[in-house]
Amino acid sequence: MPSPAATDPTPIDSGRSRIPVLARLTSGLRWDLPASLVVFLVAVPLSLGIAAASGAPVMAGLIAAAVGGIVAGSLGGAPLQVSGPAAGLTVIVAGLIEQFGWPVTCAITVAAGVMQVLLGMARVGRVALAIAPVVVHAMLAGIGIIIVLQQLHVMLGSEAGEAALHNILALPDSLAAVDPQAAFLGAVVIALLVAWKHMPAAVRRVPGPLVAVVAATLLSLPFNSDVDRITFDGSLLDALSLPHLPQGEWTAIAVGVVTIALVASVESLLSAVAVDKMHHGERTDFNRELLGQGAANVTSGMLGGLPVTGVIVRSATNVEAGGRTRKSAILHGIWVLVFSLLLAGVIQLVPESVLAGLLIMIGIRLVKVADFQTARVTGDLAVYAATLLTVVFVNLLAGVLIGLALAVLLVVWRVVRASIHAEPLGAAAENRWRVVIDGSCTFLSLPRLSKVLAAVPPASHVTVELDVDYLDHPVHDTLEAWRVRHINNGGSVEIEETGTATLHAAVAGTPARGSSRSALRGGFAPWRSWQRDSATLAADGSGHVPAPVRSVLNGVDSYHRRHAHLLRPHVEELSTFQDPDTLFITCADSRLVPNLITSSGPGDLFTVRNVGNVVGSDRLEPSVEASLKFALDQLSVTSVVVCGHSGCGAMTALLAGPDPQQKAADQSQEGEDGRCPVESWLDHGRPSLESFQAGHPVQVAAEQAGYGAVDQLAMVNVAVQLERLQRHASLQDAIRSGNVHVTGLFYDIATARVLQITPTGISHLDPLPRAHELSPA
Repeated sequence: MPSPAATDPTPIDSGRSRIPVLARLTSGLRWDLPASLVVFLVAVPLSLGIAAASGAPVMAGLIAAAVGGIVAGSLGGAPLQVSGPAAGLTVIVAGLIEQFGWPVTCAITVAAGVMQVLLGMARVGRVALAIAPVVVHAMLAGIGIIIVLQQLHVMLGSEAGEAALHNILALPDSLAAVDPQAAFLGAVVIALLVAWKHMPAAVRRVPGPLVAVVAATLLSLPFNSDVDRITFDGSLLDALSLPHLPQGEWTAIAVGVVTIALVASVESLLSAVAVDKMHHGERTDFNRELLGQGAANVTSGMLGGLPVTGVIVRSATNVEAGGRTRKSAILHGIWVLVFSLLLAGVIQLVPESVLAGLLIMIGIRLVKVADFQTARVTGDLAVYAATLLTVVFVNLLAGVLIGLALAVLLVVWRVVRASIHAEPLGAAAENRWRVVIDGSCTFLSLPRLSKVLAAVPPASHVTVELDVDYLDHPVHDTLEAWRVRHINNGGSVEIEETGTATLHAAVAGTPARGSSRSALRGGFAPWRSWQRDSATLAADGSGHVPAPVRSVLNGVDSYHRRHAHLLRPHVEELSTFQDPDTLFITCADSRLVPNLITSSGPGDLFTVRNVGNVVGSDRLEPSVEASLKFALDQLSVTSVVVCGHSGCGAMTALLAGPDPQQKAADQSQEGEDGRCPVESWLDHGRPSLESFQAGHPVQVAAEQAGYGAVDQLAMVNVAVQLERLQRHASLQDAIRSGNVHVTGLFYDIATARVLQITPTGISHLDPLPRAHELSPA
């Protein structure tokens, strides 16, 4: 026998179970409800205008707006994006209606929606974003120009032509036969929209398009019946219609389907990206957004509506009005539906020239000066111009395809093109030349490479600087053949490879692009890793370079050739003053390069180096004292850093204690106190040794991290120097006031990692610290 609880159709906790559902339904309505009303007021006039510009039934715009809000808002992956009919599709839809009629265009919309759903299921949402933005911007600008050219004729009381060229040529005739009433109403709309952005913020809460359309419509009511107004037969329910299958011309149908699907998808995804930048909430799921947009287009087409896409104007309005969730988009669609059912008759009071003025402003705003300037600055102006002109004077699909092809070719040209040039070095009598190859060097660069190499005089001494990130086999063969020929003609060739791609790799396997330019190979790496045995400079003009200075002079030569011109713009302003941020006290060890491990440049660090990076014992060592005073009083540094390192020789000597044999060998170098200079200097580090032996917290932490005794002492030494600095009278007030910060660092040479040292412990600065990889001394 079933229990009473099993037979009771209402569970005991049914009220409590419904509360979370009710909470989810009502959460956010405080913000979403008013935002949805604002978006609704913006969407209605825009939807009517876009339908009129497309040549579709007027109610088709409202159907698309309602479907876009409800279906795309519910199913899409961009919570705050608002969808509906978009100006970017007007030219495409107008062409399809002219060619196939309205019912077949609805079928094309359905098929485009199915294609979008398939794209979403294939998870290619982010791939659509790979379309060059300059092409999209130019496409929208071209559409804007077409809309302006068409609607100018409507505002003047004439009929708009099909092609942009025809509308340009017919403009004088329309001006000659202007309808004053229609032109006046259109001008009122344009003037109100231009002035609206200058109104007080409280006034601008009311959408400008709504104010302009309502005001101009009210002004038109006293006019005579000659003013052309929007007309339609029946209600919204009468406007619902099923799509018709086409009767042939399948190729053109397929092109229309692909065009609407791709343009609507790209516009929706780009709009979603833009909306994501406007808020800090949930991010867009691009594949789900394609599914939602596809479902909306299937629904809109089946009901007799225009194609749907995400619209940046409505979406931005939604965010600015305070929308928090997708409920605002859904509610906006419901309001459009209610308006279309109950107040459709009001629409027939709106003059066509009023909507024309609204559309002219929409078209003008699609042509953004900022996009043009960006294309000019980034070198994409040719792509922008070609796309725009083709869209305007041929058709949209051809414009997009040409723009994409040009963009790809431009990228290929920029990526595979190498900078290749040759120049003489020194006096003409020396007959020394340099050939520089910089960038990506492929077989496409062979004409330029061959021309430059042929210009190098025979029997000259040539240095080839190969600083490339990609190099293929044909380039290797060309360089090798030239090198052999040049040497046989009495010259010499030295090849310096400082990039990520090498000649050896070009013939050892499949060429691959280097992950990054190897600045370390020719800039910060040790001399022995990139300098050749043979010298390229003569110290005395005789061709002979003394061995002790050969590396230094070669390094200076490399600096002048590779880095001086890059550094010059940054140091010109520092030629008369210095303004460092940090006093950097570190060891004199040659393996520690402060600017390298801190990613700093000239003028950033005021550096003091000594053996063991000590600041003194009982009082500050005189050179450190002077540097500290100068840094604080004259340079106004904001931080003081003490940096030690692994394998420190001073710490090793402290741990080992006095060496009797070494002490006897240094008797001739004794100072005034009868002790050798090294031993006297190490006295500054003995307080650190005592703290280490007493179990300093930093010693314990370093031991737990797996470091050896020398490195433990080096870290303790940094902590002790920090404590000594913090007790210094010149620093105490600045530290307490927050004007100066004191920090300790430790450079582990074996792993090239930097740790932070505090008076009480150590911490890892590596973004992904892995303590077991840190090499103990």
